[in-house]
Amino acid sequence: MRLYEQMATSGAGLFRWRSYVLLAFVPAIFWVLTGGARIEQAFGPSVACLYSAACILLVASGEAVRVLTVAFVDPGTSGRNVKGQLASELNTTGIYSQMRNPLYFGNCLMYLGVVLYAQSPVLGLILALVLLPYYERIIAAEEAFLSAKFGAEYEDWCARTPVFLPRLAKWQAPARGFSLRILISREYTSVYGAVLALYLVNLGLARLGPQATSVAPAWHLVLASASVAALAVYLLKTRTAVLKPRA
Repeated sequence: MRLYEQMATSGAGLFRWRSYVLLAFVPAIFWVLTGGARIEQAFGPSVACLYSAACILLVASGEAVRVLTVAFVDPGTSGRNVKGQLASELNTTGIYSQMRNPLYFGNCLMYLGVVLYAQSPVLGLILALVLLPYYERIIAAEEAFLSAKFGAEYEDWCARTPVFLPRLAKWQAPARGFSLRILISREYTSVYGAVLALYLVNLGLARLGPQATSVAPAWHLVLASASVAALAVYLLKTRTAVLKPRA
């Protein structure tokens, strides 16, 4: 079996776990948090505040990329399914005119933002080195599926569009209109997960470090608001037809 075929085969197995890669780093994050606010200890509170803001911005940027992707996609494309690839049509416009894997790009920004927020650039570097081969294999599996299904159309798109890093040129307006229903239905868990992860890192920095402190009250309010919103969306999605895409 050729190397690319081996990568695609292993990527098909990793595909079902693509949304949970950060969980593998939980023990390492926990260990890092026991060291306290390392950036603040080394450079002072002002630098630490700017650093934390940059990390939150990185997480928000990743979610923004996901929003620009999900809000304009066909409901029949792969969302959070874990059983296999789905694609009723080939997305080549909107953010897909800038890169072929915007959701994975957005995920990487969010994962790195959360890990760096724990004030450990070293752990962030390790995560980046893990994400590269991890997503490389998943992308290989998806490329094999899309190439088989869409043929020359897919090959032409690959020839003009970067695989991962955006090119920021030759933007094509999305072929589909903005769908708030699809966006809310698919992305509420991602937004809530990001808020929860940042809150837990804050809690760990405050309680697990050498000198125990308290979490800023604003974080409790943010988590409570996000929890109520996520529960409301979940009930709307599972108990009503409000969030079902229009035919």
